[in-house]
Amino acid sequence: MAEHSPLLTQLIDSLKLLPGVGQKSAQRMALHLLKVDRHKAMKLGQNICEAVEKIQHCSQCRNYTEQDLCEICCNPNRKSTQMCVVETPTDLMAIENGTSYNGVYFVLMGKLSPLDGVGPDQLGLDKLEARLQSGDLEEIILATSSTMEGEVTAHVIAEMAKQNGLRTTRLAQGVPIGGELEYIDLNTLSQALDTRTDYK
Repeated sequence: MAEHSPLLTQLIDSLKLLPGVGQKSAQRMALHLLKVDRHKAMKLGQNICEAVEKIQHCSQCRNYTEQDLCEICCNPNRKSTQMCVVETPTDLMAIENGTSYNGVYFVLMGKLSPLDGVGPDQLGLDKLEARLQSGDLEEIILATSSTMEGEVTAHVIAEMAKQNGLRTTRLAQGVPIGGELEYIDLNTLSQALDTRTDYK
């Protein structure tokens, strides 16, 4: 196997941390960064450092933001009585880009999975409970994935909403069993949101 300089090996290993990036892809990326304009490569590094340093979780919905509240939570034109619960910021972006939904969100940053060490604390269910008790909400839309963990997560949240007297709906037709929201085409996702039903 060819030997690389220590710094090049370190760069390749760092790039392998990205999802879907293996040894060969990381090597191509590293060599490309060294081959192109070095100033652009430095700018990329600076952007990564600045993002990691400044981006945090919104104190209300847990989405990523540089402020205490994200742009969605700050927007007075959003329907604050309707809250869509999603697993990840990627799911939030899919709904924002593919549907006409105009309510607010709560981002779990995962789904319940005891085997992986993901419990209620990691999902911020205490913060979600506080929002459910606030008296501002009328409907909770469960937009978790159709995996077993996603369904368990939806069930737990539905029970929390029920205890607070809130209407709970679930994404309807179009979302396949075992499917992840970020991989569903936008028309299917829009239809699923528009035809949601009461969660039982």
